[in-house]
Amino acid sequence: MSLSPIAFHGRAAVSPVSTPSADDASVWNTAAVEALYGLPFLDLLYRAQTVHRQRHAPNEVQLSSLLSIKTGGCPEDCGYCSQSSSHKEAGVPAGKLMSSAAVLEAARAAKAQGATRFCMGAAWRNPKERNMDELTTMVRDVRALGLETCMTLGMLEAAQARSLKEAGLDFYNHNLDTAPDFYGQVISTRTYQDRLDTLRKVQEAGLNVCCGGIIGMGETRRQRAGLIAQLASLSPQPESVPINHLVPIKGTPLEGAPPLDEFEFVRTVAVARITLPGAVIRLSAGRESMSDATQALCFAAGANSIFLGSKLLTTPNAPVSADLDLLTRLGLQPAPAQA
Repeated sequence: MSLSPIAFHGRAAVSPVSTPSADDASVWNTAAVEALYGLPFLDLLYRAQTVHRQRHAPNEVQLSSLLSIKTGGCPEDCGYCSQSSSHKEAGVPAGKLMSSAAVLEAARAAKAQGATRFCMGAAWRNPKERNMDELTTMVRDVRALGLETCMTLGMLEAAQARSLKEAGLDFYNHNLDTAPDFYGQVISTRTYQDRLDTLRKVQEAGLNVCCGGIIGMGETRRQRAGLIAQLASLSPQPESVPINHLVPIKGTPLEGAPPLDEFEFVRTVAVARITLPGAVIRLSAGRESMSDATQALCFAAGANSIFLGSKLLTTPNAPVSADLDLLTRLGLQPAPAQA
């Protein structure tokens, strides 16, 4: 299997009323996705909610927890990230890999709060072989609690992906971040093809793919459409798609990124739901600054997962009590565990 960036074409004469069906992933090019963005807001939400109800329990939200198992000191220069060794003014020191015992304790606490998936992230370009025994132990221990497991460790070799699969890892997260034609303005130390190559290795190992991006980094709507088109073109499509709203962090190159209109973010969630009908759409970073009304619109647009906990790696997240209260007020139920 070979993954490569899809071709970018001039805007085709695609009418909003003649966009492809949700199941026709092969024709979700940038122009077709951009046409979805151009639909009247309520028409777009109606279409997204229709697709959502065809594929997913309409009033269930999957609850996840995310733990930074190795923080700071990353050699990558991702412009949004405080953990890069290039962004020392962000004030995140390099730490060591947590012990599997400490990770297991955090997983128990997450489960007690209601999480059914436990995600573990390490600030690495790629894991070293000396790390693999500890990482696979973490997977086995967390999975033994009855939690789904996910890891994001940077680029993987094929043998590492197989080792994680054999240990019982359910999902591997590796985001595309943005469209190919905007990517170079955000990251220089890893190519777009590097990311696609890691996704290929993850898929070939039999792992479920968690892959999404970040909205609000200064990209255009067409570039947002380009990201969604890339995700929709993956074969198979990702089972899990996190949609992150940029959290501008002091000391990073994107600390002064212009604010994104909240309706544009909701539109992105809706477009992702339509073009990736079978995926769990994860309302991820940036919720802490969103109003309850905006989050409710995201659920109406097809988002059906959130992260619980006061922190997502190094950025703030909504309090657990506030999240559970919001779900109750909206009549939404936590999705049952699948592990």
